[in-house]
Amino acid sequence: MAGEDAAACAPQVGGHAPRDAASFDEETRALIAPDAGSLPATPPSAVEANFARYFAADYLNPGHDQYVYRHPNGLCVVGLAPAHVALKEEGGITAIDFNVGKTDRSEIKVTGKRKRNAQHLQENSALCKVCTKDKTFVVRCCVKGQLLEINDRLMKQPDLLNTSADREGYIAIFMQKPADWLKVKDKFLSFEEYKNLRGIC
Repeated sequence: MAGEDAAACAPQVGGHAPRDAASFDEETRALIAPDAGSLPATPPSAVEANFARYFAADYLNPGHDQYVYRHPNGLCVVGLAPAHVALKEEGGITAIDFNVGKTDRSEIKVTGKRKRNAQHLQENSALCKVCTKDKTFVVRCCVKGQLLEINDRLMKQPDLLNTSADREGYIAIFMQKPADWLKVKDKFLSFEEYKNLRGIC
């Protein structure tokens, strides 16, 4: 009697009583109750889950390594790769300057769906300068496209470049046309290729 009452009170899903995992087909069961042995030791980061990661080693100058994280929607996040020469300087990066010649990139204010005021830049255009104790390094755009946003947190917190350059310490976000991406994609290294090149674990 108690068993019948429990069955009667069981929640209905789509008009049907719920089934245990054993009654599902193999593919569905794998989604509901995946094999613990097939799961990664740690869950993927937001960057790993949402972006394809590419790297430019020695971009225009030796040791000037940069990354381009590309989202399926065409947005590209640009920043300093782990082996960038500036990150190896004693004391690390102490300041960042978005004033490059005639233009101060920090003054851009992009608005609306049409991205008004976005700057159209080339791959080798200067994006900013990063400063260490006694040296300055020019960081390039790496991609051709519209500069939508610079990471203005870096002006007050340049240490983000030393501690989390691949996440909160990104430098800028671009919107790139698919055709322009296809022209430069093969110039970049994959994450695995970059790790092997630089001996990064």
